[in-house]
Amino acid sequence: MIRTLLFAAIAVVVGFTARSHAEDLKVGIGRDMGSVTVETPDGPVEIRRIQDEAHEITGEFARTSRACPPFCIQPMSPAEGVTTIGELELIEMLKDPDALVVDSRTVDWFQGGSIPGAISLPYTQVGDRLSELGCEPDFDGWDCAEAKRVALFCNGLWCGQSPTAIRAMVAAGYPAERIFYYRGGMQSWRVLGLTVTGGE
Repeated sequence: MIRTLLFAAIAVVVGFTARSHAEDLKVGIGRDMGSVTVETPDGPVEIRRIQDEAHEITGEFARTSRACPPFCIQPMSPAEGVTTIGELELIEMLKDPDALVVDSRTVDWFQGGSIPGAISLPYTQVGDRLSELGCEPDFDGWDCAEAKRVALFCNGLWCGQSPTAIRAMVAAGYPAERIFYYRGGMQSWRVLGLTVTGGE
């Protein structure tokens, strides 16, 4: 009886603390999500939005227009069978230990700031590194029967790096239904004021 009451009291305190923390954030991620902590190779990182309601993005990600080609608006889905997702679905994948989130931009872009928990797998190398995503090399190329659920992103709606990587993966035999495309990429992530690791 005492142990039951003790567990109930702890549950109330933990629930109150989590609720208080969410209430402390004026700018939450979602109605019921103030912030979320994800595991990264460098330890846990809390993803939250910038709390300054007057904050504006500057620099490269504030630009609205780039020469097309090469910076053309990307299609909603880069390949048949691939699912396009938004920020909340990406966060769920970041929390899932069985899924991978891939920053498919070149290494310099990755080092300049990325999404916490994402791994760097440049679009120019993805065809040679599918083993990192659960595929096995075989005589015909790749056996992707055990391929992981993976979400890819790049710089934004105008960036072709992740669509190029996705098409290469599908061509190599990666199951399209296990690929998710975060089309908004770093530009949308930054516009929402979400936590960025590395860089600025």
